Amino acid sequence: MAEEATHALAELLAKERRARLAAERLLDQKQRELFTANKKLAAHARVLSDEIIVKRAEAKSLVHEAEGLKGENTQVREDLKRANHQVVQAERRLWEALETIQDGFGVFNAKNQLVIANQAYIQMFDGIEALKPGTKYQDILRLFADEGLIDIGMDDPEDWVARMLKRWEQEAIEPEIIKLWNGSFIKLIDRRARDGDMVSLALNITETIRYEEQLKEERTRADAANRAKSAFLANMSHEIRTPMNGVVGMADLLCDTALSEEQRLYVETIKSSGENLLVIINDVLDYSKIEAQKLNLHPISFDLERSIHEVLLLLKPSAQEKSVDLMVDFDMFLPTQFIADPSRMRQILTNLVGNAVKFTPKGHVLVRVTGIAELAPEGFQDLRITVEDSGIGIPADMVDHIFGEFNQVEGERNRKFEGTGLGLAITKQLVDLMGGEIWVDSIEGEGSSFGIKLSLPVDEAQDCDTLHPITPFRTAMIVDDQQINRLILEKQLSMMGLTVSAWRNATEALATAPGQYDLILTDFKMPEMDGLNLAKALRARGETAPVLLLTSSPSEHSTHAKECGVTSILQKPLLRRELYRRIAELGEAMETPRAAEPSTPKPLGTQRLMRVLAAEDNRTNQLVFRKMVQHLSIDLTFAKNGREAVDLFQQTQPDFIFMDISMPEMDGKEASRAIRALEETAGTTRVPICALTAHAMAGDEDEILAAGIDHYLTKPLRKALICGMISSNAPNTTIPPDTVSAADTA
Repeated sequence: MAEEATHALAELLAKERRARLAAERLLDQKQRELFTANKKLAAHARVLSDEIIVKRAEAKSLVHEAEGLKGENTQVREDLKRANHQVVQAERRLWEALETIQDGFGVFNAKNQLVIANQAYIQMFDGIEALKPGTKYQDILRLFADEGLIDIGMDDPEDWVARMLKRWEQEAIEPEIIKLWNGSFIKLIDRRARDGDMVSLALNITETIRYEEQLKEERTRADAANRAKSAFLANMSHEIRTPMNGVVGMADLLCDTALSEEQRLYVETIKSSGENLLVIINDVLDYSKIEAQKLNLHPISFDLERSIHEVLLLLKPSAQEKSVDLMVDFDMFLPTQFIADPSRMRQILTNLVGNAVKFTPKGHVLVRVTGIAELAPEGFQDLRITVEDSGIGIPADMVDHIFGEFNQVEGERNRKFEGTGLGLAITKQLVDLMGGEIWVDSIEGEGSSFGIKLSLPVDEAQDCDTLHPITPFRTAMIVDDQQINRLILEKQLSMMGLTVSAWRNATEALATAPGQYDLILTDFKMPEMDGLNLAKALRARGETAPVLLLTSSPSEHSTHAKECGVTSILQKPLLRRELYRRIAELGEAMETPRAAEPSTPKPLGTQRLMRVLAAEDNRTNQLVFRKMVQHLSIDLTFAKNGREAVDLFQQTQPDFIFMDISMPEMDGKEASRAIRALEETAGTTRVPICALTAHAMAGDEDEILAAGIDHYLTKPLRKALICGMISSNAPNTTIPPDTVSAADTA
């Protein structure tokens, strides 16, 4: 039993041991399986963990991107909201602005229907209800015409509508001004847009129209006032000049009488004061015309060289009082005939030369004309005209000051010189008007040089054959104490092919060997011995060559010139054509066989006196005129008005006529036209007529010359100009006017 129990226990223990070993093996196997499973699980966990990290990063990125998109969407919405607000605000402001302006504004679509219009546009047309969006343009036009809102005058309404529609359809629409029923004026400005819409502006220009009408009325009144002023100035000019002509003329004649030194001072003061007053009147008149831009140029053909000499002849008395020599140096190769306004050219020259004489106590004034070596247009000549003097000069800091209005260079040396200060300002304006330039170079105490540069058309019809005549003379002697005169004469004679010798005085001239010169030219006024005594001395030593005397006063020396052996007298300043003409005449006389000459000259008794008719209504002026020409051998007749002048012209058949312009019954222009008509009807020779006038307004000279008048002189009358005009127009069949009559010698 025990053994069985032991055996059973042993078997039980063995069984338990086997069971335990099996359990251990199973446990070991399960542990190994668990380890393997854990290992796999760990590996899978690591893979899952990595995937989770990636997914988390992707999720995070997607979340960030979603948040960004959400922000952008919000920003876009805000931008859209803000832009929409700005558009609404801009539209509101634009519309408020359109409603604020007084001018009308409307827009029509491509179908010509009104889209929008501000209240000004609607109210401008009386605020009619039909003027609303959707209304067609043509319906609006018909409504305006039918309701009488538009003043269409005498036009038919349908015609007016058709015309406005035709205008509307044009590519470039011209502005249209319409007048409304209430008198307002509207200017329609229409422009078509690219999309076919039409923008229409209706501008209220009523105030502008009224202002323009007011300006027109004021302009009319101003023109009337300007015409009245011009007429007043012209009349006042005449009224002042007429008595001043008597004052200056009688003072001039009184200077030629026997006077004490004190009386002569008084008379010369009266004369100079009267002349200065006339200069002031001229300056004021010209300045007023320039200021009003009423000064016009009237270009015609004229002789520039002759104009210069006429100016110098006019200023000669003032220069002679101070022993100032007036000289001209005109380029030998330049033409003399140009096209310009001769009166304004003479005014420019008179101002410049007169200014030079005024500020030159002693010495000379030289007018030099040269050509500029530049390419001028075909038919034009570039000229440089300089007026040089040896006067007091201008300080350097005052040079730019002198061309201003009412300006004078103030200083102790020239404070005594009077004037308006307008002369140079007027001269500059005239030069500018001619398209030229003006300048001045000056050294104080040594002199000044005023220059102008002009480009003038050349008159192609001028006769240049007389400028350089052929002469038999080969040698010439010049005697003059002025070096500039010697140089000018030497250049002029050299152009004729002469060999020239120049001497400063009579002593040097008489020191030369006699008989070696074919021609002798001598100045009259020289130190030690004058020209007349030099000619007498030359004849005394056997000189047979022609002697030409150059003098500023030919009439004063004509009596003794032939006695001293002078062949001919020439007026200074010397006109180039006149010099060449005289030399050519002397040469022809030398070459003409003596058999062809008249055996005896025609006695003066067989010739008649030159008949001169002077039309002048003022008795004082008649007296002045008569006294001025009393030394001339002429037959003088006066007419007191234009009608009497025409009658006396038919009765006396004058050789020359002086015609005052302002006269009662018939003025000088009308009388001149009547005389020209009588000449044309009868087929008689044209009698020269010289106008005498106190007027100084623009256009007077043109009207005077257009009336058939040949010459033009302004008052006060100058003795030298009057006598020169008579002498230069004396017929060959009459006694020379400057011939001394028996009555004069008695």
